[in-house]
Amino acid sequence: MKNRFLMLPLVGSAIFFAACTANSNEQQTTTTSKVVPVTHLIQKDTVIFKEYIADIQSQRNVELRSRLTGFLNKIYVDEGAYVRKGQVLFSLTDEEYKADHAQAQAAVNSAMAEVKKVELEMERTQKLVDKNIVSRSEYELLRVQLKAAHAKVKEAEAILHQAKTKLAHTQIRAPFDGRIDRILLREGSLLEEGSLLTSISDQQLVNVYFDISETEYLEIASDPSFNRNHFKKEVQLILANGTLYPHKGTAEIVESEFESSTGSISLRAKFPNPDGLLKHGATGRIGVPTQTGNLLLVHQKSVLEIQDKAYVYTLKGDTVQMTPFKNGRRVGHYYVVEDGLAENTKVVYEGVQSLRDGMRVQPKLMNN
Repeated sequence: MKNRFLMLPLVGSAIFFAACTANSNEQQTTTTSKVVPVTHLIQKDTVIFKEYIADIQSQRNVELRSRLTGFLNKIYVDEGAYVRKGQVLFSLTDEEYKADHAQAQAAVNSAMAEVKKVELEMERTQKLVDKNIVSRSEYELLRVQLKAAHAKVKEAEAILHQAKTKLAHTQIRAPFDGRIDRILLREGSLLEEGSLLTSISDQQLVNVYFDISETEYLEIASDPSFNRNHFKKEVQLILANGTLYPHKGTAEIVESEFESSTGSISLRAKFPNPDGLLKHGATGRIGVPTQTGNLLLVHQKSVLEIQDKAYVYTLKGDTVQMTPFKNGRRVGHYYVVEDGLAENTKVVYEGVQSLRDGMRVQPKLMNN
């Protein structure tokens, strides 16, 4: 009995210590709960864009080639230079072509002299015929000779025109205002007919081509206001580095049939290029606007992506729950919520990588 009474104080002390320890652990758990920022989903009336791979081409881009055989005598412009229509860019050695031109001119002069000679002979013969000194047949013979002389003049003039054209082609001029590309040959190079010298691009206005599927085309065509010959849609251009091109473009349908291998049809968007930023052969993405009503959005900082699935941490009392949802396109820094989250849902705004399902937190509500 005596030992039993001695044990009572010890048992009471142990119970008191255990109770204190439990209260201390609970208090420590409460005070060490992670503070997390929490926000509501937002609704916004906005326009979202569907993007397509795009090919950028100058409105006019042509190769400059030699039409003659000869040596490249002079280069008058530098690579990348802006040139005006008709400006001389290159010249070939022209001594041979000048000689051909002079010879052709001499042939024309000779043929015209022959015509004059026959005409004078006809005048003389006509007087003799009128006096019955010579027969009429001699005059008719001269008329035939005059026709032959005129034919020789035309033939000589054609040869002269050809020589003149070749001589003009010894100077290669800009066909329109534009910017010169890399020059492939140097002075003194031997040129053949068709030798490529450089190319020139008119970059004031560029064409941007992109393809849409047959389904997307039919969606456009189902609009009551659709008119194949007058269809135009304002679009935007995203450059290769992800930046938005500052000028808007206008898209229109330019092909009359679908590509059999891909089932797509091409559209062309025209963009102004006053600063020359867009270059022929560049790539980018065309953003075609899709008008929508109110969209339910969640900030990208709130989204955790795992194996192509999207999750957010929703708030349930003072704990967080990992909740999957179906996300749509991005609108700025937000994802469109297509399914899985209600309008009044509260989600953790940021720092989701450090959370776990069922974790107790201290929520701090943020203003959207």
